[in-house]
Amino acid sequence: MPTTSTETATPATRAAVILPWEKPDRDQDARAADARLEEAIGLTSSIGLVVVLNAVLLLRSRRPATLLGAGQVDSLREAVAREEVKVVVIDARLSPGQQRNLEKALGCKVIDRTGLILDIFGARAATREGSLQVELAHLEYQRSRLVRLWTHLERQRGGFGFLGGPGETQIEADRRMIGDRIVRLKKELEQVRRTRGLHRSARKRVPFPIVALVGYTNAGKSTLFNALTGATVYAQDQLFATLDPTMRAIELPSGRKVILSDTVGFISDLPTELIAAFRATLEEVAEADIILHVRDVAHPDTAAQRTDVLSVLGDMERDHMLDAHWRDRVIEVLNKADLLGGPENVPVRENTVAISAITGDGLPELLAAIDAHLTESMVTARYDIPVEKGDAMAWLYEHGEVLERQDDEMRIVVTVRMRAEDQARFDRLFPKLLSPES
Repeated sequence: MPTTSTETATPATRAAVILPWEKPDRDQDARAADARLEEAIGLTSSIGLVVVLNAVLLLRSRRPATLLGAGQVDSLREAVAREEVKVVVIDARLSPGQQRNLEKALGCKVIDRTGLILDIFGARAATREGSLQVELAHLEYQRSRLVRLWTHLERQRGGFGFLGGPGETQIEADRRMIGDRIVRLKKELEQVRRTRGLHRSARKRVPFPIVALVGYTNAGKSTLFNALTGATVYAQDQLFATLDPTMRAIELPSGRKVILSDTVGFISDLPTELIAAFRATLEEVAEADIILHVRDVAHPDTAAQRTDVLSVLGDMERDHMLDAHWRDRVIEVLNKADLLGGPENVPVRENTVAISAITGDGLPELLAAIDAHLTESMVTARYDIPVEKGDAMAWLYEHGEVLERQDDEMRIVVTVRMRAEDQARFDRLFPKLLSPES
């Protein structure tokens, strides 16, 4: 029987989440049904729906008309009516015919997993490439369903489409319009990709090292972000709440400032047509000086989730979105250690820190690890700067750490610690200022 909950804080749209479950083969990386259902509920809640009904329905076979068995559809229809559900989310891929048949049988709107994720991406993607990728994925999803629906209607009429028929002209017009827009989007995306290396948004906006949080949905990234920054923007437990990365400055124990960037969460079994759109939302990671891979160490699927995250980052490297040395910048953060008795009970290895973002345990050690990692990649240089070059001094204070300064009437001699790439940028912007003693 489906699990119900009638507690709602607001009169928002009531929804049901249904997971059609097929037992994985023995050689597959099995996902626990309850973990997958929990993820689907989180996805649904993240677009403002109130989940009042949820269930895992075992599939003995896939029914062509409705995916679910006839008895399951009948039971679900009764539960939907009883709980006054307006939207049913089926956590699986539905054909257009299956979606339409379920809507007719249940008497309410039905959306599948791909449609749900597209809604989330479309509502929250804002970077240029991310927005283009999401629109492209949405149009391709629509086009495939138009084609299948048109074929289904032709079969119902018993014709072959030679003489036309009801709705055919509109469907063909829709297909052409979608096709034209897809062609334009692909051209725009190609232009964005060609200029990606010249227009890194994160580096343009911030002068300090970037620390990007990545990880699975509900691994605690946003909770950690709040704990480190004191922000409350993402206190809600929403999957994909940070599809558009948010950045805030924090100060490390050394006094060095860094920018913390909270990025979108990963999900299991991402529909193939959404992979490019999802990866486009991780543009900030490509700019990161440090990548904090936040894991829910208490989750039953934590090992499989780790594999998923590293696999996507590896794909980004192959597509030249990440450089070949990104693994050297990763610190693995084993979050939710409080559920296992505390950080001291969680085994760690090199470049790994166990924490609890909720209790704060392990956070000082994490900040120290970030500090140490940045120090390893820093260089120290000495500059002899004429007093009239105030813009050069301002640049050094903004991008580096001034360790020593000596002033006289004609010049300022400073010793600065900064990232190697920032030193190269400074030397290009302000040539011939490097002191011979450096």
